[in-house]
Amino acid sequence: MSSGDDYYDDLEIRDPEEREADLMRQLSAQLAHAKANSTHYAEAFADLDPAEMNSREALAKLPTTRKSDLAEIQKKNPPLGGINTVPLSELSHIFASPGGIYEPDAPRKDYWRYARPLWAAGVRPGHIVHNTFSYHLTPAAMLVESGCRAIGCPVVPGGVGNTEIQIQLMADLKPDFFIGTPSFLRIVLNKAKELGHDLSNLKNGLVGAEALPPSLRQELADLGVSVVQGYGTADLGSVAYESKAIDGMIIDEGVIVEIVEPLGTEPVAEGEVGEVVVTTLNPTYPLVRFATGDLSAIQPGISPCGRTNKRMRGWLGRADQSTKFKGMFVHPSLVMQVAGRHPEIKKARLVITSEDNNDAMTLKFAAEGADPSLAEAVAATIQSVMKLRGGAEMVDADSLPDDGLMIEDARSYD
Repeated sequence: MSSGDDYYDDLEIRDPEEREADLMRQLSAQLAHAKANSTHYAEAFADLDPAEMNSREALAKLPTTRKSDLAEIQKKNPPLGGINTVPLSELSHIFASPGGIYEPDAPRKDYWRYARPLWAAGVRPGHIVHNTFSYHLTPAAMLVESGCRAIGCPVVPGGVGNTEIQIQLMADLKPDFFIGTPSFLRIVLNKAKELGHDLSNLKNGLVGAEALPPSLRQELADLGVSVVQGYGTADLGSVAYESKAIDGMIIDEGVIVEIVEPLGTEPVAEGEVGEVVVTTLNPTYPLVRFATGDLSAIQPGISPCGRTNKRMRGWLGRADQSTKFKGMFVHPSLVMQVAGRHPEIKKARLVITSEDNNDAMTLKFAAEGADPSLAEAVAATIQSVMKLRGGAEMVDADSLPDDGLMIEDARSYD
C-alpha cells in the first residue's frame, strides 16, 4: 500500500506514460506465460511471438473471445477449457454463471483485485463490511471477500434475500459499509425505516451488478447512504471503479481495456462509444481480449481524485441482446429455453421495464388457441430456468415486432 491514506498503492498515481509502458511489458510477459502454461493458448498462440506483442496496436490484431466462445471452449475441454495455467489442485473454487460458463478462484491475495474499488470507496482496515452479493454458485460475493481480506476487514456474509434478518444484523453489528446491488440497498433502507430499526451508522456503500441511474443514487443519499459503484465481471474480476469524486470509472491497474466497435474487434477513437474488451493480467486465468458485451467510452482527462489511470464513462448499455436484471445476466438463449418448454408458444419477447427504479420483467408471448392459464405456467418456468422472478403475458402475435429481438430493455437510466 502507499504511504498515504488516499490511495491503495502508488500504482494508482504514477505517470500515465510509465503505466502504459509497464502494461505493455506485462502484456508481452502474460502472453508468453499463457502460451507456455495453458493448453488452450498453447494452441491458439502457436504462431504468435509474445515478444512482439508489446503495443496496443499489436494487441488489437488478436481475435476477441466472447462469452459464447468461452462456453464452447469449456464444453470441449472441461472444466475450464484449458485456459487455466495451474493444475486444479491449486484452485480454491470453481464458480458457475448462466449459460454454462465456469470461473476459477485461487488462494492468492486479492485474486479478483477488488481491494482497489473498496479502498477508493473509503473502506479501511477494521471496518465492518456487510456483503449482500450472492454466495451461491456465482463469484460475486468472493470478489468482495478477497478485497476485504487484503485490506483487513471482517465481512458479514449476508448474501441475497432474507431482508428482515439482514436488517437485524445491520442494526446489531453496525457495519460501516454496504456491498451489493443498489436496488437491494434501497429495499433494506426503506424496510428498516418501516420496522423502526436504526441504521444511521450505515453511511457508505459500494454497489454494482446493475445500473445506478442518478435518480437512484440521489434516492439512496436521501435515505442516508452515499454510494459509489464498481464494474467487473465473474470472468475478469474488477475492471473499473468510481472514487469519491464520482467522475467516471477509473480503470483497474491489473487489466488492459480497449473500447472496440460493438460486436467487432477494431478499437474506436477515444471518446466514442463502443464495446468494452478486456485483457486481464491474472496469471491463473489469463483471458485475452475478452469481449464483455457492455458498452462504454473512454472519458478524457484524469479523475479529480488524483488517480491517473484512464476512466470509462460507466455502463452505457449492451452490444448484444443480453442484459442484466437484478444483478444477473439474461441471455436470449434463456428466453428460447423458456419458450421451448411450452410448445404452444409461437413467438416470444422478454420486456424489461423500470418504474421508480424498481425493475420488472415480463415475457410477452403469442400462443394461438392456448388457455389463458398458460401464463402462470410460463411464469413458473421463468423462475426455474432463469432463477429470477418474472411475469408472463399472452398477447396477439401482431403486437410483437418482427425485428429479431428476443429481449427488449425498455428501462431508462436518466
